[in-house]
Formats: sequence, C-alpha cells, structure tokens
Amino acid sequence: MQNGATIAVYPGTFDPITLGHLDIIRRGAKLVDRLVIGVATNPSKTPMFSLDERVEQVRRETADIHGQIEVVAFDSLLMKFAESQKANMILRGLRAVSDFEYEFQMAGMNQKLNANIETVFLMADVALQPIASRLVKEIAMFGGDIDSFVPPRIARDVAARVADGINEKS
Repeated sequence: MQNGATIAVYPGTFDPITLGHLDIIRRGAKLVDRLVIGVATNPSKTPMFSLDERVEQVRRETADIHGQIEVVAFDSLLMKFAESQKANMILRGLRAVSDFEYEFQMAGMNQKLNANIETVFLMADVALQPIASRLVKEIAMFGGDIDSFVPPRIARDVAARVADGINEKS
C-alpha cells in the first residue's frame, strides 16, 4: 500500500469496452485513490482487437472520468499484476448469478495467492446487466445495432473491424 492509499485493479480483456465496463469504472474510481484498469491478454479468447488497440480504446473512453485512472496492459497472473501495481483491492463487476459463481471461485483462489489483496464486487447497473463483450461482437457480426451497448466511438471501431473481416473473407 502506498502511504495508506487505496489502489484497485479492475482487470478485463475489454474486447470491446462496453457501457457496463464504463459504469463499473466510474463507480469504482469514486471508491479508491487510484484505479488501475488492467487490460489483459487471455489465451482462451480470440480477441477482435489487439492488446494495443484495446489499451488505446480504454484510455480514450476513460479520459473524461474523474479520478486517478491508469490503463495498463498485462500478460501475467492477476495477483502478480496487482502486486506490481501495489494494489490492495481487485475490483470486479457482477451482472448475474452465473458471474457470481465464477467470480466467487476466482476470489477464493486469489485470496490463497495473496490474502492482503481483497476482492470487491460492484453490481452492474440494472439497465446494463445484459451487456457482455462477447454478445456485442456477435450482434455486430450479424449486422445488429450495438449502439445501446457501447460508446459511439467503440461502435464505429467494431463496425470497421467487422467490415474489414468481411472484406478479408471475400
């Protein structure tokens, strides 16, 4: 802990960042002295955007949020990353019971790895609970409207990537 400061890591792949993510970031930033948004690589997922693109998108979309917010890419065990950031908290968002089951298990494992870092859960805003990056990408790939799930610039980024993918396949 830095001088008694509360430092939280909010990890995710953010592929793409959604209005739900931004809600958790806005609310989480009010609770801590420093919020580190950890943009992760995830070998079990095939991202639409590269790690560098996702970091830039998250930086762009969080630039106007009040608070000390940093966006950092990481490719390591979450607890090692949290330790490197001198974090004392992991911030996670919950949308549904299925999220809780997974997050409960992860929080238990993380506590075993470092009992000095607490996991704190924020419930997603009711209006944003159905939003998931995976579903946003799927809707976009089938030509659906994603404007109510992501910020306008992200919607344009996704549309451009989908168009590029379609052009590459033709």
